[in-house]
This record gives sequence, C-alpha cells and structure tokens, in this order.
Amino acid sequence: MAGNTSRIGWVDTAKGICIIMVVMVHATLGVEAAAGEQGWMHLAVAWARPFRMPDFFLISGLFLGLVIDRPWLRYLDRKVVHFAYFYVLWLAIQFAFKAPGIALEQGAAGAVAAYLFAFVQPFGTLWFVYLLPIFFVFTRAVRSLPVWFVLLWAATMEILPVRTGSITFDEFCGRYVYFFAGYALAAHVFTLADWFRANPARVLAALAVWAPINALFVFTPAPFALAAFLQPDIGDSGAMQGIAELPFVSLLLGSAGLIAVVAIAVLLSELRNAAWLNWLGAHSIVVYLAFFLPMAATRVVLLKTGIVTDIGTISLITTIAAVTGPVVFYGLVQWSGYGRFLFERPDWAHIDTPAKRQVAAA
Repeated sequence: MAGNTSRIGWVDTAKGICIIMVVMVHATLGVEAAAGEQGWMHLAVAWARPFRMPDFFLISGLFLGLVIDRPWLRYLDRKVVHFAYFYVLWLAIQFAFKAPGIALEQGAAGAVAAYLFAFVQPFGTLWFVYLLPIFFVFTRAVRSLPVWFVLLWAATMEILPVRTGSITFDEFCGRYVYFFAGYALAAHVFTLADWFRANPARVLAALAVWAPINALFVFTPAPFALAAFLQPDIGDSGAMQGIAELPFVSLLLGSAGLIAVVAIAVLLSELRNAAWLNWLGAHSIVVYLAFFLPMAATRVVLLKTGIVTDIGTISLITTIAAVTGPVVFYGLVQWSGYGRFLFERPDWAHIDTPAKRQVAAA
C-alpha cells in the first residue's frame, strides 16, 4: 500500500481531522484573546495539543519515499517551489488585511519591515507552509544516513526545550521527528493501519483507554520545580503547562496521539457519511490557506453583536465558519473559473515542466 500513488482514504481522513484541529486552535484562542476570557472549547484545544501538529507532520512525510530520489530540479519544483508560491501569494493576501493596523501603530516603514521580516520569520498561520520545504530539503540531504541515527537525533531535538525565539528553528526542532518518522516508517504506519481496519473492536477499546490518559497528562499541572524543562509554547498561547509539556512525556504523548488519530481515521474512512471529511483532507491546503478571513470576520461579528454570549459556543461557531468558508469560496472559484491561481499553481510558477526539461536537455 505504501507504494500506491492513488489516494488512500484513511490518509485523507486523517488530514481532514488534522486541519479541523488546526483551525480550531486558532479560532478558539483568537476568540478568547478578543473576549478576555476562556470558554469550554479551550479544554478541547488543550486536550488535542500533544498530537495535533505531530500527526499533521507525520502525514506530510508518509509519501516522501516515493519521490525523494527524483531529479533535483523536479524535486525542488514539487517540494519547495510549490509551497513557496503559496506562501508568497497568501502572505501578500494576509498582509493586505493586517498592514493597515501595523502601519497605524508602527508607521509605513514598520509595515514594510514586518512584511520583509515574514520571509525570515514565518507570518501568522502560514508557518506550516513555510516549514515544509525545509523539511523536504533536509530529509533529502540526510537520506543516506542510518534511519535510526536521524530518528534518535530528531527525537533528541524534540525532547530538548529549545527556545531561541526563531519560529523556524524552534518548530524544526520540535516537529521534525514526526515528519521524518512519517517518511522513514511509512511501511510500518500502513501496516498498522491495516491492522486497525481488521480489528475495530480492539481499536475502540484502546482509544477508550488512551483518551483519558492523554487528558490526565494534559490537565495535571507540572511541578513548579520542573517549569524550566517545559516544552516551549510555540504559536499556541493557550497551552496548559501540564506534565504533558515535559521532556520525554511530550514525545510519548505526541507519538501515542498520532497513532490514535491514524486509528480513528481508519475507522471513520470506512463510513459512508464521513466522505466529507475525506474530501476536506484531500483539499486541506485550501482550508489552511484561506481560513483566516472567515475566522476573523465571524469572530468580530459574534463578539460585537452579542447574538451569542457563551465564549465556548462562539469559538465553536467560529471554527465551523473558518472551515466551511474556504470550502464555499473554493467551490465558487471552481464554478466560475476565476481565481484558480489562489489554490492551484499556474504553469509560470513551475521550474520543471516537460517544455523546460526539453530546453535543458538541448
């Protein structure tokens, strides 16, 4: 199965679960920051934190083994230029909305500086798109090294509470082990998924045990004496500083959680009424790139109008709007034929095409 280039249902389902969790954390924390108080959705965000991004990175590395030995030009086109195009494009779009506020506070020069700095320090929600090409290039650079050595090194980087202030470096240290595991252990992941499919009752029993254990580690405060060893709070200001953030514990919970998400995805992918989740995962980049605007708009409307007063409910509605908004917009783009460049890389943004390969070979 690992060598099959066709879409695999549970993989898209897992991506669908992940993108919903990613949107949920931004929507919930944004509402809570604006309202100045927390709601019940904060508990869901905290519970999912140990495995939310680890699973996204594991899935991102699963099929890398199929393409990692392609010619460098083709590899860079698919794994670097592809994401660079969307980063630059959506950075400009996001910045168009945020630049006026920055200019009011820091002046026009401050806005320009903030924009240029976004090419060094990833901007807002786009850090995942910024980091993936680095993972792809680095993995190709180390592919000749023993797998056990890279895994051990990457695990060590995750265990260490790295706090340099650089989102790129800190996130690399904290997340690369999961991406590399997806690449290096893909065959084992697919074998495990097959076992999950064949043993649904055992999987459900295991999940029933895992969920409260994960919650116990998340919501149990870490001893004050160990505060210096807590994992850095990168891009998740709502994280609870529980024992789940301690070295070794975070790696174990992240690994257990991503296995649990794979198991849940396998079971859900067998259900007909979960087809929407499969579609969402197959188009996860659409949601990831565009969710910021419906999220912000819904948050402002709900908080300003007071139609809904419960902060948790506002967070839930904002999450739903942030997920469905990009889907509706994408449908309009596909229907009208206008704006496809927002989600599909145009021909001019490729450095490797049949025509260009012919020119290079001439």
